[in-house]
Amino acid sequence: MTHQPHIFQYNETSILIRFDEEINENLLRFLLQIKNNIAQKYNKQTLQVINTYDSLLIIYRSTISNFYEAENELLDQIKGVNVSNKLDSAVKKIPVCYEEDFGWDLNFLSSQLKLSKSEIIEKHSDRIYTVYLIGFLPGFPYLGGLDSSLFQRRKSEPRSKIPAGSVGIADQQTGIYPTDSPGGWQIIGRTPIQLFDTNRPKNYCQLQPGDKIQFESISKDEFEYIQSKTKS
Repeated sequence: MTHQPHIFQYNETSILIRFDEEINENLLRFLLQIKNNIAQKYNKQTLQVINTYDSLLIIYRSTISNFYEAENELLDQIKGVNVSNKLDSAVKKIPVCYEEDFGWDLNFLSSQLKLSKSEIIEKHSDRIYTVYLIGFLPGFPYLGGLDSSLFQRRKSEPRSKIPAGSVGIADQQTGIYPTDSPGGWQIIGRTPIQLFDTNRPKNYCQLQPGDKIQFESISKDEFEYIQSKTKS
């Protein structure tokens, strides 16, 4: 086992497994395999298993009566994981309109990064991203793979409302706001695709950890057309 875990009792019904390692796809594959194994083997005992960049939170259905017994069971699951294959998810295309009405911070980023707006759009839409985790909001994907020339800090003063579908940059990552929300990410565009919908009980969240996506630049007319079809 090359990945060395640190296991803690997070609260009376949860256990946290953390790996102090560099964040990368190899660690992500390892986490997702453990997550899947635990969810399957301990389906009756666990309520949810949540991954972050470098950890897993196991939420049990009842109070943990014997932490050391649970810890040993989790260690056995971790030792049994052998990840050799790459994430082979099909690349999902996400249409994004980067025009001025939607790309609120493109002018600011252009000035800060010393890149033209067209260069920012090209660099952002040229990459294939990996969904590392879903967090912050239900359905909010944290995406790894951003071009290093686009790295930019969050805004010092968050906005009170970011519209659903807004695509932003924060530090070394990019992401998509699934619902209207306050937020401090640098907003560069918006997608007409609804990523999170409670009316789809079996598929309420379109993206999952391990998915691959690529942004596709569209016009405002195309945005409005796709949006109208989505709502109809």
